[in-house]
Amino acid sequence: MVFKKITLIGQSDEGFDSAVDDAVDRAEETLENVYWVEVDDLMVELAQEGREYQAEVTVAFQLE
Repeated sequence: MVFKKITLIGQSDEGFDSAVDDAVDRAEETLENVYWVEVDDLMVELAQEGREYQAEVTVAFQLE
């Protein structure tokens, strides 16, 4: 098996868990054979409207 890894950044105004879910949901919608996700970094962007939580994740999926 051969895998490819990409980095995604999920965003949410609700918290870090939701930001990770955002990235994972997007990966599953657009990629096939997603095997695992590693949470690499958590960040908060401060804006006038409030806080925006961000999660940088590495997604691994199997190549066909």
